[in-house]
Amino acid sequence: MTFLKPRTLYVTLSVLMIGLVTLVYGALLLHERSRSDRLMLQQAGAAAKRIGREAAAAVEAELRPARVSVALLAAGALGRASNEAERLKALPQLAAALRSNAALSAVYVGTARGSFFLLRRLDDASTRSRMGAPADAAYGLQSVDRDGAVPRGSYRFFDAGLRELQWLDRPDYEFDPRTRPWFELARQAGDGRAVQSEPYVFFTTGEPGVTLAEARGGAIVGADVSLQALGEMLTRPQISPSAELLIATTGGGLLVQARHAPTAPSAGRALPQVSQAASPLMQALWVRRDADGRLTPVQEVMGREWVAHALPLASDREAGTALTLLMAAPRDELQAFQIESRRHGFYISLGLMLLLLPIVHQLADRVSRPLRQLARQAEAIRHFEFDGPDPRRSLIREVDRLAQAMAAMKHSLRRFLDISGALSAERDFDTLLDRILRETIAVAGANGGAVHLLSGDGGQLQPAATRLQDASAPSFGVTWDVKAVDAVAAPVLALRADAPVDIELNWDNPSHLKAYGQLFAGLSVARLRLLALPLKNRQDETIGTLTMSFALPDQGPAEPLGGARVAFVRALSGTAALAIDNHLLLNARKALLDSFIQLVAGAIDAKSPYTGGHCQRVPELARLLAQAACDATEGPYAGFTMSADEWEALHIAAWLHDCGKVTTPEYVVDKATKLETLYNRIHEIRTRFEVLKRDVLIERQAQHLGAEASAQARADAAPALAALDADYAFVAACNQGGEFLSPEDQARLREIGARPWQRTLDDSLGLSVEEARRLPRPRPLLPAPERLLADKPEHVQPRPPGEKLDDGNRWGFRMAQPEHLYNRGELHNLSVSRGTLTEEERYKINEHIVQTLKMLAELPFPRHLRGVPEIAGGHHERVDGQGYPRGLTREQMSPQARMMAIADVFEALTADDRPYKAGKRLSDVLVLMRRMADEGHLDAELFELFLRSGACLDYARRFMSTELVDVADVGAYLPTPPATGR
Repeated sequence: MTFLKPRTLYVTLSVLMIGLVTLVYGALLLHERSRSDRLMLQQAGAAAKRIGREAAAAVEAELRPARVSVALLAAGALGRASNEAERLKALPQLAAALRSNAALSAVYVGTARGSFFLLRRLDDASTRSRMGAPADAAYGLQSVDRDGAVPRGSYRFFDAGLRELQWLDRPDYEFDPRTRPWFELARQAGDGRAVQSEPYVFFTTGEPGVTLAEARGGAIVGADVSLQALGEMLTRPQISPSAELLIATTGGGLLVQARHAPTAPSAGRALPQVSQAASPLMQALWVRRDADGRLTPVQEVMGREWVAHALPLASDREAGTALTLLMAAPRDELQAFQIESRRHGFYISLGLMLLLLPIVHQLADRVSRPLRQLARQAEAIRHFEFDGPDPRRSLIREVDRLAQAMAAMKHSLRRFLDISGALSAERDFDTLLDRILRETIAVAGANGGAVHLLSGDGGQLQPAATRLQDASAPSFGVTWDVKAVDAVAAPVLALRADAPVDIELNWDNPSHLKAYGQLFAGLSVARLRLLALPLKNRQDETIGTLTMSFALPDQGPAEPLGGARVAFVRALSGTAALAIDNHLLLNARKALLDSFIQLVAGAIDAKSPYTGGHCQRVPELARLLAQAACDATEGPYAGFTMSADEWEALHIAAWLHDCGKVTTPEYVVDKATKLETLYNRIHEIRTRFEVLKRDVLIERQAQHLGAEASAQARADAAPALAALDADYAFVAACNQGGEFLSPEDQARLREIGARPWQRTLDDSLGLSVEEARRLPRPRPLLPAPERLLADKPEHVQPRPPGEKLDDGNRWGFRMAQPEHLYNRGELHNLSVSRGTLTEEERYKINEHIVQTLKMLAELPFPRHLRGVPEIAGGHHERVDGQGYPRGLTREQMSPQARMMAIADVFEALTADDRPYKAGKRLSDVLVLMRRMADEGHLDAELFELFLRSGACLDYARRFMSTELVDVADVGAYLPTPPATGR
C-alpha cells in the first residue's frame, strides 16, 4: 500500500479539520434528508387517510338518509299500493323524500306484475327538455301500469305544490322494472332488507350514483342516489398545487377525479374506466398497484417523482362495491421547505469552515498530543492490554516512525499470546488448524506451510490445512504415502525419523521437482528449505506432521534457520499437537453421540410403520427452515443468526424430538380399529353374533319338528337372521372408525348392545393376576345373562398414582389427563365419534412428548446444549398457547422450537410412507398449514419464511413423490396478514 509523504503540521491539521467539518456536515445532511423523507411520507399517508375518511363519510352521508327514505316509503302506503290510483295517493310522500335529500335523483316503486311508478326531480332546463316537461314543472312522474290487460305508459308533470301541469300518454314507454338488477337484488334479499347496486351513470342526469331498493310484499321501492358530492369533496384538500386525487371502484370504474374531467365517455350506464378516462398520471399509478391494491409510496412517472397512496374507503355497510382513493403529489412540492433548508445549511457550513482556518494555526503547538498517545500505548502493552486500536499514522515523519514501531511491537507480543489462547479456545477444528498454521508461519518467518494428519490405518499423511504466501491454499495440499520407497517428502521423513527434519530442495533435482513441483511454482523459486516436525499426542503417539517452507535465493549459500527459531517452532508444534488431539477426541465423541441419537431415532421409526421415516426427515426440515431464517435479509428474521452451539442443539433436538415414543405401546400407535388392543376383539363379537343366529334358528326349529317343519323354521327365522346380519355389519362398520359417528348411530349401538345372550362358561378362568384383580366379586351363577356389547368394570384399567400429573408439576405440564389409564369397554370404544382412539388412548399417544421432556430433562447436557429439551419438547405447542404439554405461547417459545413445530407438521402431512393414509398433495398441505398459521397453531412469520425462502419446495422435490408436488408458486399460500386498525 502506497503511503503519502508526510506533510507539515499546518497543512496536516488544516486538511484534517476541513475534512472533519465536511464529514460532519455530510452526515447531518444525510440524516436530515432521511428524516425529511420519512416525515414527508408520514404526512402524505396521513393526508390520504384523512381524505379517505372524509370520502367514506361523504358517501355514507348521502346514502344514510336515502336508506331511511326508502325504508319509510316501503313501509308506508306506497309499499302497500296495489294499483296506480293508490300509488298516486302516495305522491306527497315521494315528493317529500326528494325535497328532504338533495342527493336523491328519483324515487320509485316496481311490482311483481311489472308496473312501475317513478317520481323524478326536475331541477334544470336540460332535464325538463329531455323529458318534454313544461318550463314550470318541478317534478316528473313516469309510470307503466301493467295491472290491467294492456300495459299503459304515461308521463305526468307537476309544479312544486304537486299540482298537475300536463299528462302525456306514452304507449312507447314500456319499461319493465323486473328486468333491472336492483329489482332482482331486493327480491332475493327478502322483505325489509335494503340492498344497494353497483355504482353506474344515471341515464337522465349523467351523474354517477347508486340505486337503493327494498322489497315489501310484492312491491320493490327504490331510489337513485347521486354521488356527485364526492367530486366537490375532492376539490377541497390542498395537499400541493399539482396534487391529483380520484375515487374509483376496485374494478376500475371512475367515479370522480378532482380538477380533471373524464377524457373518455362512459359506455351506456357503465362508469368510465380509470385506464381510459383518468389523467395520464392516474392511469399510470392505477396499473402499478399490487395484488392487494396498494402502491409503493414513491413512484416515478413521466420523469417526475410522486408520493402516491391507494387506500380502500372504509364503510360501515357491507352492501355495494368497495371504493378506492388514489392520491398523488409531486415529491419536490412536498419537500420544497426541506430543500431550501438544506441550501441554507450548506452556506452555514461553508462559513464555519472559513472561520476555522485561523484556529488551525493555533493547534500546531499541540504536536505533543500524538506522543502522549504513544506513551499510553506503551503503558498498555506493559500491562498486556492489547484490545485498544493501533496508534494512528501521522504525517509527521518522526512521530509516524515511532507509531509504526510501537504497532509492530504490540502485534508481535499479541501474536504470541493469541497462539496460546487460540489453541485452547478455538472450537472449530478446521479454523483451529488454519490458525495454528498461520501463526506458526508468521512467527517462523516462513513463506508457506502445511499440517498433515495420519490416516486411520496409518498408511497416509493427509493434508488438513495448507497456506501459501499468507493465504489459505487447499489446492496445494498433497497426500503422502508413508510406506513409499525412497520418499523425499519432508513430512514422511519426519514421521520415520520421529524427529524434526530440515531438508533443502532444488528445482534441478527430478525427484524434488516431481514431489514439490506445484510448491516451486507457487513460490516462484528454484530452491526451497522445508522444516518438518512430527505432532504427538499425550500418549506420545504420532498423529501428524507440521511442515514449514522457506524460499531460498537461486544462487549463493542459504542462510541457516537458527537453533532458536527451530526450538520455538518445535515447542509450538507440541502445544499444537495437544490442541489437535483434543479436537480429534471431541469430534470422535460427538460422532459417537450423533450416531447413537440417530440409532434411537431410527429405532423409533422402525418400531411402527405408522411413523415411517418421520424422525429422520424432521431434522432435515428443521435445518432448511433454520437456514432460511439465518439467510433472511428482510422481515422479522432479517437479523436472525445461530451460533455453532445453537446449530448443534437444534440438530440434536430435531433427532430426539420424538424419543418419548419409545414408551408408547405399539398397539396404541398402530390401532387401526376401535376394538383393537393386543388383538382385535371384533372377532370375539362376531362369534357372539354367530351364536345368536344359531340360537334363533334352533329356537324356530324346535317349534317345527321334521324336515318340513325345519324348512318352515328357517323361513320363519330369516327376518331375524337378516336383522342380526345388518346389526353386525353396522357394528363392524363402526369398528373401522371414520370422520364422524352420529348420535343416532351411537343410540343404535346401545340398542344392539342391549341384546341378551347366555354365558355358560366361567369367565374367571385362565386370567392373569391383574385381570383377575379387576374382576368384580362375587361372580354370577352360570348360566349367566350377558349383553351383546358391554362396558364392564374389568374393562377399566386405573391410572397408577405415579403417573398422575399434579397442577404444580416440576415440568410445567398443563395437559388434561383422563381419569383412567385405559378403558377397554366395547361400547366405550365403538362409540368413539372420530377415528379409532378413545380419550385415554389419544392421551397415551400425546404423552410421548411428556416422556420426551422427562427423558431429556434427566440427561446431563453441557451448557451450550441445555436448550435441547425445550426445542425438542415444543413441537406440539401452539403460538396461541393452546398446545401441549405445557401450553406455551409464542413469546415463551424459542425460534428453534417454533421451527420444529412447522417441520413436524409439514413432514407428517407430506409423508406418503404411512400405511394408514395416502400422501397428500403439496397444495392441500399448504392450504391446511396456512389455516393453522391463521388460527394461531403455527408461527405465521416463520411459515411465511418457510415458503418464501424456497425451503418448502426444496424439501418437497427431494422427499415427496413427483406427482404430489403440484405447486410451482407458493405465493398463493402465504398466511393472511394480521388485521390492523385505521
